[in-house]
Amino acid sequence: MLMLFFNKFLSDQIPYVESGTYVAYNNENSGVVECLKKDGIVDLDSEFQSAPDWVSIQAMINSWLADALTYELWVGTDGRSAYKIYYSDLSWPIGKVLFLKQVYSVKQRLGITKDNAEHREDEIYRRAKIAYGALSTKLGEQNFLFDDRPSSLDATFLGHVLVTLHALPDTSVLRSKLLEHDNIVRYAEKLKTELIESGSSSSGPQFRSVPSSSTPRKGPSNWSSKPKSKPKREKTEEEKTFKRRAKYFLAAQLLAVLLFLSVMGGYDSGDLELDDEDEGISFN
Repeated sequence: MLMLFFNKFLSDQIPYVESGTYVAYNNENSGVVECLKKDGIVDLDSEFQSAPDWVSIQAMINSWLADALTYELWVGTDGRSAYKIYYSDLSWPIGKVLFLKQVYSVKQRLGITKDNAEHREDEIYRRAKIAYGALSTKLGEQNFLFDDRPSSLDATFLGHVLVTLHALPDTSVLRSKLLEHDNIVRYAEKLKTELIESGSSSSGPQFRSVPSSSTPRKGPSNWSSKPKSKPKREKTEEEKTFKRRAKYFLAAQLLAVLLFLSVMGGYDSGDLELDDEDEGISFN
């Protein structure tokens, strides 16, 4: 289950859980965790929801830390990380427009305006610092947040920590605040090694993914590796001719527009006069 949530951030496919004849997709009914709970397959949190600090920890992870990561991806790092993950494979004009639209949407959701941008930034980072401190204290040297069994909060928190560590640049403020807590970093790296790099156990539920053209394409699973550059194909003579003609066509259209504007600008409605012989024309 923990691996599923991490894959949600890194894969360009829709994750799902398959157990026997049962299949739950992560893009339906509030995600896999809620599907498993609603359908009576498994409830990861049944033993922990009565814990006195369950609600507060859930609020910190799903609200304060979620907002902090969203802010850092789209605003705090000038959006470089988010642009690389979501739009780097699109043509520049389309990718840039979609990126700016999403940045605007994020600022609206977080209540950020020109007047309060600095105040909201301080507040978001302050809450993230408090949340990391509280979660670090709660975790201690345990394997999971609650006792020795994972919960849905472990899955969500693991995804947050790994994205913060591996997707954000070294200059990220949020990343630096997370690195202040060594036990959280060890917790995430340990689970990453056990659940992701070593593969899932064959005896448990199978975590797979199916292709989806509707989901945004994200970066590769190895964030530090550089994609292999494809050999540049030499253009044919026909393609070169077509491109040259397209440039001429655009230039001609631009020239026509400029000429039209210059001609129309030379006329002033006040300068138009009727001939004397036309003044006597009347309409019966």
